[in-house]
Amino acid sequence: MTTDIITIERFEERARIIKAMAHPSRLLMIDELSRGERCVCELRDMVGSDMSTVSKHLSVLKKAGIVEDDKRGKQIYYRLKVPCVLNFFSCIESVIEAGRH
Repeated sequence: MTTDIITIERFEERARIIKAMAHPSRLLMIDELSRGERCVCELRDMVGSDMSTVSKHLSVLKKAGIVEDDKRGKQIYYRLKVPCVLNFFSCIESVIEAGRH
């Protein structure tokens, strides 16, 4: 019984993390952060949304443990906390390609 509860909790945690990534703008930001650290203003310009929206997206990613931030003066810089999240992207691409055949 305890093992079942642990397994269910683990799947719920996985779902929470996947849900945090489940937005095109967040996926775009994760992809951009795979190339290195970026300030919020760079991500805002890249995504094409207002600062408030980008900050909310980053907050969701940070709460999920996907990104971390570093405040320097008036700027906040973000980077991937766990670059292995990119492995998930590779898997998604494989699923997309398999669906085309």
